[in-house]
Amino acid sequence: MRRATYQRPTAEIRASIAAERRELAAVLDGLSDEDWDAPTLCAGWRVREVAAHMSLGFRYSLPRTAWELVRARGNLHRMTDRCAHKDAATHSTRELAALLRDNADHPWTPPVGGFAAALGHDVIHGLDITVALGLGRRIPEDRLRILLESADARTLRFFGADLHGIELRADDLDWSFGAGTPLSGAAQDLLLLVYGRRLPPGCLRGESSDRFVAAQA
Repeated sequence: MRRATYQRPTAEIRASIAAERRELAAVLDGLSDEDWDAPTLCAGWRVREVAAHMSLGFRYSLPRTAWELVRARGNLHRMTDRCAHKDAATHSTRELAALLRDNADHPWTPPVGGFAAALGHDVIHGLDITVALGLGRRIPEDRLRILLESADARTLRFFGADLHGIELRADDLDWSFGAGTPLSGAAQDLLLLVYGRRLPPGCLRGESSDRFVAAQA
């Protein structure tokens, strides 16, 4: 079962964000040209689009973000998709990795959710890359627990995750979420389901696992 926990100190979350960005920058530095053009768990985005999107908050001022949103007729997902493709084409892979490293301590947060949401943004998009590439990177437990503890119905709605009738059960941490037919896996893989992702085959166990497997190209 999920357990009530104390509110995490802001300094702790910000330290987790900085560590995650530096570690992901090191991962990006080690990718081949082929890897940068590989698909990710974000539908329609290669590694380079995901990396470009991760640095958008560092590069775009509030007025520019507002202007881009107006151009997208108020649709946030349309705006981020357009910007990710445009920015991936105008920044080198070396620049995209450096943007994460150089802005490890940047105070950017999403419009809702504060620093916990900023950590979620970095962790989930990092997993979009590393899981799709089969790199086997494991998120440190302290960072993972911050996100598992904050997962709720609002997260599901925002990311379009349909977990109706499903109980997620982590087999590597004491954590569960939802109610219904059990679906088991590593906590970080289950977290991806909360954020609306589909996973490669073999990550999940349970009679409903096929429902959450990504379509194969």
